Amino acid sequence: MNHHIVLRVVTKILVPPILLFALYVQFHADFGPGGGFQAGIIFAVAFILYGLVFGLDSAKRVAPPDIVKRLMAAGVILFAGVGLVTLFLGENFLDYDALHPDTEHHLGQHYGIIVVELGVGITVAAVMIILFFAFAGRTVEIHDEDW
Repeated sequence: MNHHIVLRVVTKILVPPILLFALYVQFHADFGPGGGFQAGIIFAVAFILYGLVFGLDSAKRVAPPDIVKRLMAAGVILFAGVGLVTLFLGENFLDYDALHPDTEHHLGQHYGIIVVELGVGITVAAVMIILFFAFAGRTVEIHDEDW
């Protein structure tokens, strides 16, 4: 794969904008379409593209599976943590109004949804990356000379 220089250069150019777009989708969810799930998929696509072009071992060096597995759990804990905080504040699970006393402007709603969507995005991205690692590790390698 070292002789595919154009593909490698284009991938290195594309990965940062893909990650930036994922962040845009993640934090623009209050104002338009998007959110944690979509951002998580887009974020994972950058790592999957990198893995497809540079190989599974390179992708695992960039995103070590142990850290990615911890991120899966951290995203779920972040999501559930917001719900537990609202319970401890005496409201229903994920009743975001408990997070901020200003109910007129619903600031608690904004804070809560941002944190919950961040948890969803982290979890979805990590799960997709781990699925890629699992399936890519079981594929048969096809070399250019086989074609």
